[in-house]
Amino acid sequence: MTTPAPISAEEQEDLREAFAKIDVDNNGFISKAELTELFRAANLALPGYRIREIVQELTQTTDQLTFDDFTQIVKGLKSTEVAKTFRKAINKKEGIRNVAGTSEQSGTQHSYSEEEKVAFVNWINKALEKDADCSHVLPMDANSDALFTAMGDGIVLCKMINLSVPDTIDERTINKKKLTPFTIQENLNLALNSSSAIGCHVVNIGAEDLKEGRQHLVLGLLWQVIKIGLFADIELSRNEALIALLRDGESLEDLMKLSPEELLLRWANFHLQEAGCGKINNFSSDIKDSKAYYNLLNQVAPKGDEEGIPPIAIDMSGLREKEDLKRAECMLDEADRLGCRQFVMPTDVVRGNPKLNLAFVANLFNKYPALKKPENQDIDWSSIEGETREERTFRNWMNSLGVNPRVNHLYADIDDALVIFQLYEKIKVPVDWDKVNKPPYSKLGSNMKKLENCNYAVELGKKEAKFSLVGIAGQDLNAGNRTLTLALLWQLMRRYTLNILEDLGDGQKVTDDTIVTWVNDMLTQAGKPKISSFKDGSISTSMPVLDLIDAIQPGSIRYDLLKTEDLTEEEKLNNAKYAISMARKIGARVYALPEDLVEVKPKMVMTVFACLMARAMKRA
Repeated sequence: MTTPAPISAEEQEDLREAFAKIDVDNNGFISKAELTELFRAANLALPGYRIREIVQELTQTTDQLTFDDFTQIVKGLKSTEVAKTFRKAINKKEGIRNVAGTSEQSGTQHSYSEEEKVAFVNWINKALEKDADCSHVLPMDANSDALFTAMGDGIVLCKMINLSVPDTIDERTINKKKLTPFTIQENLNLALNSSSAIGCHVVNIGAEDLKEGRQHLVLGLLWQVIKIGLFADIELSRNEALIALLRDGESLEDLMKLSPEELLLRWANFHLQEAGCGKINNFSSDIKDSKAYYNLLNQVAPKGDEEGIPPIAIDMSGLREKEDLKRAECMLDEADRLGCRQFVMPTDVVRGNPKLNLAFVANLFNKYPALKKPENQDIDWSSIEGETREERTFRNWMNSLGVNPRVNHLYADIDDALVIFQLYEKIKVPVDWDKVNKPPYSKLGSNMKKLENCNYAVELGKKEAKFSLVGIAGQDLNAGNRTLTLALLWQLMRRYTLNILEDLGDGQKVTDDTIVTWVNDMLTQAGKPKISSFKDGSISTSMPVLDLIDAIQPGSIRYDLLKTEDLTEEEKLNNAKYAISMARKIGARVYALPEDLVEVKPKMVMTVFACLMARAMKRA
């Protein structure tokens, strides 16, 4: 038997990208059917029976594979002739272009999707068409490489981040005029650190990659930013009408656990059922003939029964077209009448491009959900709470580190502790993966398997990480006890932050006092007032943070934009928004929110100062 070939770090990252492409519903697994489709798409020089054998071999014990299983498969394939066509397999269904030149580290040639590029160009052109700050690069030509050069000064990316999560970046901190290499670098720092703060995984992307327009990295980051914006309202606490999607026998909690992708699929099927049509299982192979889309458009189009919204009648005659491509063209003409044609071309529908079709449906949902909040159902509305700022910060921090599966709902998505184990590894606490139960869990006893994981996670925290976990048991993590789960997450985030400082300071132990002393030394040298602790009342004005930023990078803070005395709550928030964006702009990866400064939340205040300290140590 051939020994599996080793996989380089860069190839591992490529595999992660590939896995994400196949794992359309983003649940951390790929199914046997998806794997078969991947091989078929690869156009392998192997007979059909051999492909079926390989798939059967790979999926003997389960119908689902995790990313680790997937990596093992590829290691095996790399040792055979299948390796030659593997990269084709990943991207066959889309128009893929290889990027000139290969990676120096691994000799890997990167590729990117032409369709994605066109879709993102059209989306950005429309979204920012009235923004004067982007007129130097917009509108972009979708048939050229204009997208990659337009990202190079950071302005468009900053604007797209604010479109997805409003107010993330304080506009006053974006350099817009007379740009120099230094001010461009600042914009790119601001964009990357802000992307991270909203939950994008940016570990392998640097300012240079954006400046040089590295296509696959630019598209990867843009997709994350766009997707966060598209999915923002596909969530029960933001859109209570989604309760209409509850099925018989389901609890509200069951519905709240669904990911945005799962909710979109359920939404589409809800309307298809209303139209008397069969259900779909995905936004790839099941929508290729456009028939489901036609019926979905017909169901959600305004009927004229709401005041001030004129009816839009969908012309269904295109359903009679014999060719899929022509039918897709007719369907998209109808979508255009609803102002919802974005993201897909007819070929993307016919090929079943999963990413772009998902975006198309999400955009349609955002404009025409066509759901009515149930009046008579016995629903405890008080249980539909949105996440707190603290919960959102932890969730975004976890996602920015690339945990798999992505965390959409803080408690439900970590109830098997798999994400917690990945975070332990990030803080250098070794995990014995042989002790970990991995999904998919059998229906019988699945919660017991998850509970065993949670018990092990608490044990690791107490024995290996030396966390203070008094009164916390595995059951609390598994059941989603808010207070106790947050206590563990805070200690993970704190250790992660302190580890960065200790690595920069040659392993010297860092405590809160170390950070306060360093902050005060910097402030004293700059002739600014000191702080007594992370609870110091002056922090509510953000002046200590702004003064520290100016001490690290003299002249960076525009004090003329700030109010420094007798501040109203609004003025405090204004200062805080500026402070958080300026910290990111000078290169600090800050996850805290402006409100954390205004309300002087000591834990989050500590992370702000710690991130600024790390940035200063890197520059030293």
